[in-house]
Amino acid sequence: MPASSPMMSALDDTTGTGPGVPLGSSSHGVQLLRAQVRETFPHDPLAFTQGLEFRGGTLYESTGLVGQSSLRAGPPGRPPTVYAELPAPLFGEGITLAGDKLWQLTWRNGIAIERDPTTLAERRRVTYEGEGWGLCHQRVADQERLVMSDGTSRLTFRDPKTFKSTGGISVRQGGQPVTYINELECAPDGSIYANVYLTDTIVRIDPHTGAVTAQIDAAGLLTASEADRAEQLNGIAAVPGTNEFLITGKHWPRMFQVAFVPA
Repeated sequence: MPASSPMMSALDDTTGTGPGVPLGSSSHGVQLLRAQVRETFPHDPLAFTQGLEFRGGTLYESTGLVGQSSLRAGPPGRPPTVYAELPAPLFGEGITLAGDKLWQLTWRNGIAIERDPTTLAERRRVTYEGEGWGLCHQRVADQERLVMSDGTSRLTFRDPKTFKSTGGISVRQGGQPVTYINELECAPDGSIYANVYLTDTIVRIDPHTGAVTAQIDAAGLLTASEADRAEQLNGIAAVPGTNEFLITGKHWPRMFQVAFVPA
């Protein structure tokens, strides 16, 4: 969602308004980690990053803002080799890959776009209720599902073929809701990783219970002068074949390959 906008009514869900648990708490068995930089890549500072996904050697990135939204794909740290624009009034949000499908959310348009992952060509549009923020694809017990966030503490499960809702969970820490759940990554370790909007924190979520199992501090990656021109941390993608992640943010000039290590 727009980084400079006040919190919209969609953030007020039935489990509470605003972050229900102070981030940084080590209670309730939550592991405290930090992002340790392993490699740095250039990143388009004009990109209002909303979603990242890494498959093979291709990094997919969705960007937002009306009239500036896009989907791009190519090697990390290099100009995209494939590019698609979203016409106004669409506002691009999270993305994920599910087999031969690439799904892209829109913020308040209520539209999910299915695309060809090679050409990024639009195949069809489906509608959904509420806002679209983050999206990831997960395999659980030999079944596949999409996981979608809407800025509240709620994660909605969806069928990767039809996009229909199949259930969901509430993200909680110590029994209290953790809201502003934004960009998502369904990682190979089975966990869901999520940016917490307006913070430098990433949380690791148990996909079965919704419990936060770790908080990752990703503060201080940019220099002071870079941070002055940048906006919020947003964008996380598991690096295939490793235990590391790519992370960046809205209007960030750099992207970082990081490991999550004890704080």
